[in-house]
Amino acid sequence: MIEADAFAAQVEREGFAIVEPVFPPHEIDAFAEELAHEPLGRSRAGARHAMRSPVVAHLARDARLMSRVRCVLGSEAVPYRATLFDESPVSNWLVVWHQDTALPLRERRDLPGWGPWSVKAGITYAHAPTAALRRVLALRIHLDDSTASNGPLRVLPGSHGRGVLSDAAVQELVRQSLPVDCLVGRGGVLAMRPLIVHASSKSRTPDARRVLHIEYAASMDAAEGLALAVA
Repeated sequence: MIEADAFAAQVEREGFAIVEPVFPPHEIDAFAEELAHEPLGRSRAGARHAMRSPVVAHLARDARLMSRVRCVLGSEAVPYRATLFDESPVSNWLVVWHQDTALPLRERRDLPGWGPWSVKAGITYAHAPTAALRRVLALRIHLDDSTASNGPLRVLPGSHGRGVLSDAAVQELVRQSLPVDCLVGRGGVLAMRPLIVHASSKSRTPDARRVLHIEYAASMDAAEGLALAVA
């Protein structure tokens, strides 16, 4: 397993890092069973705003995850949002190259660099500036193996260092870069910066690919006068 210092250095340099194994099979089995009975408001693709689930909130604060997060974001880091992705032969999709730039906020305040704004399931969102997004790290807990044939996450290493990019700049970077497939075993964790350019293709196998994507911030203060919402 990659050591904490090497992990933090890789996240800083490449924008992502894989840690495995983190959770043994029996813990993944137990968590998946609990999660299956949670009222998450699922769609065909999974479930948004999963941090409202006590099961998810408890896992997000597991010491094995928090130790990794805090070596990147600092000792005050906290989880604030979770999304369950549930890809299968019945629900199979392609995600184009992009960055994750929208943050959930407690209320709207029109500040320079923030926006456009939107409301999803009663939660206010805004596209955030680079400075705010650099205070965020996501951990993707793999409930199934992520293989070359079942639509793994693909990333452009180091692209997070370019800040928030326009759609045209993203496409130009894709043309110039060599992507990396993030293959992670069941119970493994992929850490990623939201500004890393990433995508995924459709699965070519009948295997399920369930991933719990948990986002952490250095603090709940996104900017002066703006606080993150728990989602």
